[in-house]
Amino acid sequence: MDLPEIDPSLAAASTLPARLYSDPAALEQEHDRIFARTWQLVGTEEDVAAPGSFLTASIGGEPVLVARGDDGALRAMSNVCRHRAGPVASGSGTCRAFRCGYHGWSYALDGRLLGTPEFEGVEDFRREGVALPRFAVETWMGLVFVNLDPRAPALASSLEDLAELPRRRPLPGMRRAHRKEWTIACNWKVYVDNYLEGYHIPIVHPSLFRELDYARYATETRRLYSRQHAPVRASAPGRLRSEEGDEAEYYWLFPNLMLNVYPDNFSTNLIVPDGPDRTITVFEWFFRDPSAPDVRRKIEETVAFSDEIQLEDIAICEAVQRGLRSRTYDRGRFSVKRENGVHHFHRLYAAAFA
Repeated sequence: MDLPEIDPSLAAASTLPARLYSDPAALEQEHDRIFARTWQLVGTEEDVAAPGSFLTASIGGEPVLVARGDDGALRAMSNVCRHRAGPVASGSGTCRAFRCGYHGWSYALDGRLLGTPEFEGVEDFRREGVALPRFAVETWMGLVFVNLDPRAPALASSLEDLAELPRRRPLPGMRRAHRKEWTIACNWKVYVDNYLEGYHIPIVHPSLFRELDYARYATETRRLYSRQHAPVRASAPGRLRSEEGDEAEYYWLFPNLMLNVYPDNFSTNLIVPDGPDRTITVFEWFFRDPSAPDVRRKIEETVAFSDEIQLEDIAICEAVQRGLRSRTYDRGRFSVKRENGVHHFHRLYAAAFA
């Protein structure tokens, strides 16, 4: 893809061209050059804790199956039958073997082909030599990640010092408490751009602005991730404060994973492109002892506040998507004070096509 240079100097740089936010050909190349070459969140260890448990996902249009084997090993495999490309599994659950939903070919939990109904007489075919292709799979902080690239470095290489987060914040032991999906009429990069700066908070998020000390809101960038953080105001209405701490942290891992860390909970926000101008955002919240009555109340309050912010983000992101189609707009400039996170993302994006 022919990309203009994103100047390494934030003060001199311009944003990505508007055409990249609506071009179907750009999305196809993003699937190949970005999503198929990065670690992608597909679920939690809770989803695949017991032998026989599995989940399915799609990464850049590639169907993926993750399963826990009888030997306790976690494996990621293609969810495409070797016969005529039918689905080996759907959804999530527990089973002893997988059975293709097209012609009934069956596979072991480790991907070995077990059964081929009514396939007698086929020449030069050895069932023992057929198996579902494997992908790299790793876990971190109870989350399951898959990488389609056989040459991909370990997950720790992408996380860098972010891997130390559970040692700095009281996150270990938190369990998934709630899940929610939203569909937004914008390109996935519009949503990521919006997440990566607090510049819009005073205008778009008045209730969040009252909670955070905006004057001390800062963004730090690393090689493949960034961290936004701000103290929670002592005089705030209290929708973010807890007795466990007073700072909000917002992490982004290239290209499409957000990790929102608050004093007593964290949430993941996975951004999934569903077309050049359509995006699915998957929110999952994690709390300690989520079934406790007082925690249930806190979960409801946290999700309600998140929904309020999300609806505001949806409105502005959809408006920006419409603006990017304007004949009068191509590229913009960055606020040196507030948009270094967006600049960092655009530089990483351009580097993926270099």
